[in-house]
Amino acid sequence: MRLVISALCVLVFFSCAGAYDPLDPNGNITIKWDVMSWTPDGYVAVVTVHNFQMFRHIMNPGWTLGWTWAKKEVIWSMVGAQTTEQGDCSKFKGSIPHCCKKTPTVVDLLPGVPYNQQFSNCCKGGVVAAWGQDPSQAISSFQVSVGQAGTTNKTVKLPKNFTLLAPGPGYSCGPAKIVPSTTFLTPDKRRKTQALMTWNVTCTYSQFLARKNPTCCVSLSSFYNETITPCPSCACGCHNKKNCVKSESKILRMVGVHSPKKDNEPLLQCTHHMCPIRVHWHVKVNYKDYWRVKITITNFNYRMNHSLWSLAVQHPNLNNLTQVFSFNYKPLLPYASINDTGMFYGTKYFNDLLMEAGPTGNVQSELLLQKDKDTFTFKQGWAFPRKIYFNGDECMMPQPDTYPFLPNSAPPSLITSPASIFLLLFFLAVW
Repeated sequence: MRLVISALCVLVFFSCAGAYDPLDPNGNITIKWDVMSWTPDGYVAVVTVHNFQMFRHIMNPGWTLGWTWAKKEVIWSMVGAQTTEQGDCSKFKGSIPHCCKKTPTVVDLLPGVPYNQQFSNCCKGGVVAAWGQDPSQAISSFQVSVGQAGTTNKTVKLPKNFTLLAPGPGYSCGPAKIVPSTTFLTPDKRRKTQALMTWNVTCTYSQFLARKNPTCCVSLSSFYNETITPCPSCACGCHNKKNCVKSESKILRMVGVHSPKKDNEPLLQCTHHMCPIRVHWHVKVNYKDYWRVKITITNFNYRMNHSLWSLAVQHPNLNNLTQVFSFNYKPLLPYASINDTGMFYGTKYFNDLLMEAGPTGNVQSELLLQKDKDTFTFKQGWAFPRKIYFNGDECMMPQPDTYPFLPNSAPPSLITSPASIFLLLFFLAVW
């Protein structure tokens, strides 16, 4: 019995810990329902998906939102989104609802739909930017007309059991909670209106729930040591090793082999680490008052282009970052008193798209950092990052004892061993 209780405690601990990101402690996706008007048998609501995560965006094929109706509600119509199934609407005569399912599943519309089907901030295929990267694009919304529902604030029953795929698993959503009604400003900015009723649903991400293996790894090198520290072997699991392809394989010339699959199954280049993404950190140059780093992100997936990619890095010297040469940079301040974390992302129309595996499947930049005489050192791997996240998922770092070391630094055991001390004392006595 104790073993069962212990196992449950460990499971709860990891589930809770996984949903808390120390580099983005307040990050979440908030789904807001604003009831804008009442209808004879229900209401019309605007549903808005806000991505308040600083460096985790919703990539293609986009978000999928689901819930369970509290009563026997139906969806009469939608603008800016659609349900994936209509369900059984055979009991209706005349006007047929858009969806009669008890548990509807909603997706965003694709770009280019007719104007009469569009709504503000819709129709991007479910792709939503991270809040830290582009707040104006970190939103998606649609309008839904609900029937067979309550027609007043007291008779409306909130939907329950919300689910969010963005685009895969990893998000856990809490219950809907009634909040103060949203206020709106008219176009002339002279009058405020407000929703008739508002409720929020908060969803948090857990990499532990999303997948059992990392999706990226980190390799390291430096100018002061010829050794390159590679990604750990099978850093992202070797379950895809049977289906990987070599870079010169004839399979890559086949028509359609690069097309993404519905389940996003990757087609990886054969590597020892078997990660879709590798981030390489190279300590390039040492100046008197500055030092220089080169970052290279390489894509090993032949079926995935990464638009709106982001890279979050934790390093104590980011508080003195002087210049970034070809990436955009934004400091992240999860804790106001500590400035050691930053987000890098591509420049629009230049390198904001990380192409699929191949000759063009990489992006790179260099950083110039000013030295702090009280903390700067090349010893004990200080020049290498503490954590790296790609698209919001933490990358696997090499073991610290494998980091490139200074060539003139001797292992502590050679200096502190009894034999070394005895020989030192002997030579001092003779001298």
